[in-house]
Amino acid sequence: MVFLCLTPICEANERVNFNRDIRPLLSTHCFACHGPDASIRKAELRLDVRESALNKNAIVPGKPSASGIINRIEHSHPDKRMPPKPETPLTSGEKATLRSWVVEGAQYSTHWAWVLPRRAPAPPVKNSSWPINGIDYFILARLEREGLKPSSEANRRTLIRRLSFDLTGLPPTSKQVDKFIADLSNNAFDMLVDSLLASPHFGERMAQHWLDLARYADSDGYHDDTTRSMWPYRDYVIKSFNDNKPFDAFTREQIAGDQIRNGTLEQKVGSAFHRNGPTSSEGGANPEEYRVKYAADRVNTTATVWLGVTLQCAECHDHKFDPFTQREYYQFFAFFDQVPGNHLFRGLSAPPSIEVPSPEQTAELMKLDAEVVALEVQSKINTDEATQKQLTETKKRRDAYRGALPKLRIMQDTVKRTPTNILIRGDFSRLGDPVEPGIPVFLPPLPAAETPRLALAKWLVDPANPLPARVVVNRFWAMMFGTGIVKTAEDFGSQGEWPSHPKLLDWLAVEFVESGWDVKHLLKCIVSSAAYRQSSAVGESLRQHDPENRLLARGARFRFPAETVRDNALFVSGLLAKRLGGPSVKPYQPAGLWMEMSYGNSQGKSYKQDHGESLYRRGLYTVWKRSVLFPAFAAFDAPNREECTVRRPRTNTPLQAFVLLNDATFVESARVFAERVLREGGNNFESQIGFAMEIALARPPSSSERSVLQSLLTDMFMHYRRKPEEAQNIIATGEWPISKDLDPVTLAAWTSVAQAILNLDEMQTKE
Repeated sequence: MVFLCLTPICEANERVNFNRDIRPLLSTHCFACHGPDASIRKAELRLDVRESALNKNAIVPGKPSASGIINRIEHSHPDKRMPPKPETPLTSGEKATLRSWVVEGAQYSTHWAWVLPRRAPAPPVKNSSWPINGIDYFILARLEREGLKPSSEANRRTLIRRLSFDLTGLPPTSKQVDKFIADLSNNAFDMLVDSLLASPHFGERMAQHWLDLARYADSDGYHDDTTRSMWPYRDYVIKSFNDNKPFDAFTREQIAGDQIRNGTLEQKVGSAFHRNGPTSSEGGANPEEYRVKYAADRVNTTATVWLGVTLQCAECHDHKFDPFTQREYYQFFAFFDQVPGNHLFRGLSAPPSIEVPSPEQTAELMKLDAEVVALEVQSKINTDEATQKQLTETKKRRDAYRGALPKLRIMQDTVKRTPTNILIRGDFSRLGDPVEPGIPVFLPPLPAAETPRLALAKWLVDPANPLPARVVVNRFWAMMFGTGIVKTAEDFGSQGEWPSHPKLLDWLAVEFVESGWDVKHLLKCIVSSAAYRQSSAVGESLRQHDPENRLLARGARFRFPAETVRDNALFVSGLLAKRLGGPSVKPYQPAGLWMEMSYGNSQGKSYKQDHGESLYRRGLYTVWKRSVLFPAFAAFDAPNREECTVRRPRTNTPLQAFVLLNDATFVESARVFAERVLREGGNNFESQIGFAMEIALARPPSSSERSVLQSLLTDMFMHYRRKPEEAQNIIATGEWPISKDLDPVTLAAWTSVAQAILNLDEMQTKE
């Protein structure tokens, strides 16, 4: 693990801060040998505990020359210098910081993330006219300490496009852009935000991120990666965000929806969160080994999603850097190792599972049940063969209908509790001491509840728990700004990064809890800030000062996630199917890919491409096969979801350009976009190219863009007129019907122009 540091700002003559300045150094360079893990500790010296360091004279407060730690890091002999043979040696500045800390008394303090967040008052700022809400005071105060000024507000076209992508994952329509530009009222921005938060596509945008955390997929993962049916859980997530379900209620359903008293079907569906993990159906596998794997996956995922800690590091031994013991790991494990059933089940819906009918299916099932009841009553009165035959056939029809209903794997506990033991070195076959369900002792105690897992669910959103609110708001911040206030959003522990704005993070966490865990309220608070509204344009001086924009002296600019890149092209072309929910779909992908990549001769090796509307659904609904990830998504850094993913990487590779230029969906989108331009854009190039750029980028073209695109159109028209067969080939890509009333050469030439627009960096980037 690598410690990432945003250089902290210290006031003049400010004392060294243990959490900000010292703990990261000790964690990176010392805790591996002198930290919490007793099994590998050297010289019985703990540098994470002040008393141990004092007892061993590693630290003598006020006397650096008498302190062993200072003598060893400054030792002239390489064999006696600490840390031994480091990959990244301590710098002279870091050594000086450690020396200053000892001079100042070597005070320790509790790690910032373990302390309950408090709402700090807004700090004073010089430019009091800039802040719009509380967020801005914290941002501006930091900028002013750095000698920086915030950027000007982005223009309205940029703002509506930014907001639309951030809150719905889709671009705005031309009508929405025109309306926002024309509305000069004081509440125009607020009204726009409210309309986007109310959009049904808001839930899809939020679910896209949550499904990474939930390791949602349409296949099992292990062995031959067989198909599973989990899509009702995905639809539940979309609905929950659209309904603005309070995040604490959402959490309780994810962890223990099956155990909520008088729980609804929807709450039970929520518990499928912990049935999303990879499973195996290999005939020769040991079921106990996989039972343990599944429980460990639930532990690690829960700790990551709600606590932001690397609890998985304590599966085999005490955590090397944070105060989690191996015993506590298995106490946490005891919440999740009680699921009954065949742990090597092969099939769509491994038990325990439930029927998840749609409202229409529920109505039809009730109708069939009523018919059966009526015929049963009639059969008691009239015993002729015809009534009995009708009853038998109706029952068969009802049972067949019920058998075809979607089923979903959910959580459930065994009636009689299965004992939980510490596993020596994490080995399922080596049982250590028995343990009961519990949580790390340095965190608040569990609340009362009917079951252990329900108690855990309540504990995860207990306002006394210092971690969950911070962890969640940090991820929402990262969704809007590209990077969290804590960059290491998956790790708030000693190896994680110090927050760029610690008091702002706490302010947001308290705001979230006090709002009733209101997700839409929190997001509106973030996007309404002056910090969010800044232009993303950046000069070289600011780029050099803050290359990652951690200080937020400008608006965020980063590439869209994989699904959004594809959704955007489909939307601009007019192809995007906007229906919500339903089974996962199989759009175009290279032929034979599953045959090449899948294991053995399983039924799942065959990829049967869908047709019609299913080709144009949002990426959220694309079938997610763990062993053979949809290639257009893999190229743009989507995870295979074998495990919980908090941060997707953002790479820039030639393969991405290859996908945008050659993948069937993008070529077809360009052709249909070209048809749209020719039909709706007017009768001359000037109006047509203006229409195209407004649709794609919510702005008119520049004079240079207009000139380049006109030259491209002329060149491609001449090319396709010489080679009409190539024109026919490019416009024949995809299954969307080709317009018979458009000249193929003209359409092919405009398809090339549309491809150029769809391949602009601006099309794939949040500005």
